[in-house]
Amino acid sequence: MLIIGAGLCGSLLALRLAQRGYKVEVYESRPDLRKVDISAGRSINLALSDRGLKALRLCGMEEKAKEICIPMYGRLMHDNQGNTFASNYSGRAGEYINSISRGDLNAILLDEAEKHENVNIHFNNGCKKVDIENKIAHFKNYKTKEKFQVKAAIIFGTDGAGSSLRKSYVSERKFLFSYSQNYLNHGYKELEIPADKSGNHQISKSHLHIWPRGDFMLIALPNMDGSFTVTLFLSYDEGEYNFKNLTSEEKIIAFFEKEFPDALALIPNIKEEFANNPTGPLGTIKCSPWSYQNKTLLMGDSAHAIVPFYGQGMNASFEDVFVFDEILNRFQHNQERFDWEAVFKAYQKTRKKDTDAIADLAIDNFYEMRDHVANPLFKEKRKIEMDLEKTFPSQYASKYSLVTFNENIGYNEAMKRGRAQDKALLNLIADDKVHTHLEMTKEELNSILDKVIAETNNILEEDKIAGL
Repeated sequence: MLIIGAGLCGSLLALRLAQRGYKVEVYESRPDLRKVDISAGRSINLALSDRGLKALRLCGMEEKAKEICIPMYGRLMHDNQGNTFASNYSGRAGEYINSISRGDLNAILLDEAEKHENVNIHFNNGCKKVDIENKIAHFKNYKTKEKFQVKAAIIFGTDGAGSSLRKSYVSERKFLFSYSQNYLNHGYKELEIPADKSGNHQISKSHLHIWPRGDFMLIALPNMDGSFTVTLFLSYDEGEYNFKNLTSEEKIIAFFEKEFPDALALIPNIKEEFANNPTGPLGTIKCSPWSYQNKTLLMGDSAHAIVPFYGQGMNASFEDVFVFDEILNRFQHNQERFDWEAVFKAYQKTRKKDTDAIADLAIDNFYEMRDHVANPLFKEKRKIEMDLEKTFPSQYASKYSLVTFNENIGYNEAMKRGRAQDKALLNLIADDKVHTHLEMTKEELNSILDKVIAETNNILEEDKIAGL
């Protein structure tokens, strides 16, 4: 097996294939992140939740990953005046997401994969193209400048949004390949809130912090060393402030003083970081088919890159490995003759509707986080949802909970039911059919639950008839 890309998806896939007894060769274009810091300015901490943990559990890595996690129990919103209000992710006890370092997680997966004698990982080797017909990958070693080829039985492309295998699907024209790449008009830039002098977090480490401002926003996730990774999501060229016109120190400071004064006070190196850290694009990639005959397969961001606003990019890629493993089990147990082409097709048929759904949900959440979270109607909906989850934990789950904490429900099903529930609740609130107050009785909440379930089922039935 040849795996192109030793990032999160590639390293977990290598580990799982090794555990299944396959001989695995992994090639990575970047240096070994365990020896060289390659993360500056790049999305360096991520939100690990139940779907990702399920895949790590499969490979025996859940507990090791949890050791480098910081639990985040909800969002903490910051307004222009520095006031904050919290919004839990779930009304149920024990449901939270985890802030985790991309580099640290990648490192423990690489360490574990390399414990297997049937795994070799080669760094500083960039894949230039893949001869998909003959299963030959063409590489260049960035240290020696040597060009070489590797032939394999199967080639997996886990080399991210810029996948060389996917580009080869397009350029080789061996089959009908559909491909779309859509960018938001927003980019992102990473900054840092350092730890205080004692090495502690300066703001709550138990929350994902959001400064929602309508057309743009700032978020912050905690790190193990007491710092926060802060990310500014801002338009490239629209609005009073954008990446194109924030070119002087004076304008950058003026922007933060006006929009994020409490955050500005915590970011001492904002001028240097703003100038030196890259502005990254935010794009969605969808394509089909993911495989070519019985020879190659795209997985992770190579097949379905998404924007980061649901915190599910890594979780979706990890879940790819879990689903692929299930398909392998099914075929190995039920078929006398093992057929890789059939495996690949079954995997895509099972998986693609879910990866398309999380891509759409991530775009939805972009608008929710930057704008809707501060809307009074949204706040009322969210309070009712939290009360319902707390009072009826087995009978109600919000859209966020269905996506994030229900790893046995596919993203597509979570999206359909979650969207219908959202619509039902908002309709009932807008029509004055449900009311909320601070301390609602179980009877009052039970009445709301019955109305929400009935309205949700009506909407689902209408959507079904409409073919949605």
